[in-house]
Amino acid sequence: MSNLIVKVPVIQAVFFILALSASHSIAEEKDESKEKLVTFYPTYGYLANSAGTDWHIPFRFWISEDLDPARKLSLNAARKIIEQKIGIDDLTQAQKTIFKSRAQDFLRDSESGEQVKILFDNDPEKIHYVLSGANGKHETDRNGNLAGVFKLPQERATKLLAAQQSHNGWLTFTANGEKHYGTGAIRLISSEGLSIISDIDDTIKVTNIPLGNREVLNNTFFREFNEAPGMREMYRSYAKSTAFHYVSGGPWQLYRPLSNFLIEPNGNFPRGSFHMKNVRTNLTESETYDDISKLISGGATQAQKIEQISMILEHFPNRKFILIGDSGEHDPEVFRELKNKYTKQIKKVFIRDIKRQSEKNPKRFDGFLIIKP
Repeated sequence: MSNLIVKVPVIQAVFFILALSASHSIAEEKDESKEKLVTFYPTYGYLANSAGTDWHIPFRFWISEDLDPARKLSLNAARKIIEQKIGIDDLTQAQKTIFKSRAQDFLRDSESGEQVKILFDNDPEKIHYVLSGANGKHETDRNGNLAGVFKLPQERATKLLAAQQSHNGWLTFTANGEKHYGTGAIRLISSEGLSIISDIDDTIKVTNIPLGNREVLNNTFFREFNEAPGMREMYRSYAKSTAFHYVSGGPWQLYRPLSNFLIEPNGNFPRGSFHMKNVRTNLTESETYDDISKLISGGATQAQKIEQISMILEHFPNRKFILIGDSGEHDPEVFRELKNKYTKQIKKVFIRDIKRQSEKNPKRFDGFLIIKP
């Protein structure tokens, strides 16, 4: 089944959710007294060179407000449209609750023009840091996002790790300010060691992409998530010092349900950084439609994964890497391109062969280790 056939209905579903909220996102009165959630995506820190005095920390966060009554109505309307599209006649209350948790971040009110300060937990010096984007600006964009690189001096990092009694380089922090709340985590990763870069859908979470559109939509919006058999045990068998990076073709708006399932508070997979697809949701911007168009074209995920994985590899030229994906879409092709370019760094490639193609098309998997579901 082609990448295009699988992805279009999912993006249509997302577009229904966004379109029904358009009238509410264009001209709304803001309640400045409300607290705003800052979603910090787990990230990592690296030393730019052996003599580096600063940790470089790529970061990304999103500021949003809870659904107001109008957006809740839009969410219900979108759910009914998607039900009809995939032929579901009657949802249970549990399925409705699941849909709300999966789809709400597409409809939460993104807060533009916001500045965020962070405070590291247990910091004896109580230093507040203002996060700055790649363009030098401190304020979130029209989609409520800000991304950039934060530098933390090694001396400060050492003190913070000690103050937090940190294990394996993890540091935690909170949004600091009267209007913002949210927590974040950074792992400071040494220049040498072992790292694992993992796909999510059909690699460690069952999505069943080869079974078609209805199955994908059900598993994305209406069913409890399920672990791929045996993968938890495999990932937990690696040493605690192993660094993990989760790279997904899914949009950032699905980060919270995915993280809650896989990592916290009760997830079974190792903590790691997350790297997902940027899908802008402000329907007054032409870039939003460009994002949707790229998704429908089917090529954006491949380019996105190559770019994001390449960045991780280039930040850690002396570490060894294991890549883990599945045969459902383009992981073998993406990983082969990367392995050819970063031969010395990539130690192994595992492919979970969900389509059972390794015997029919062994050339596609040449040199890879096969995981049979």
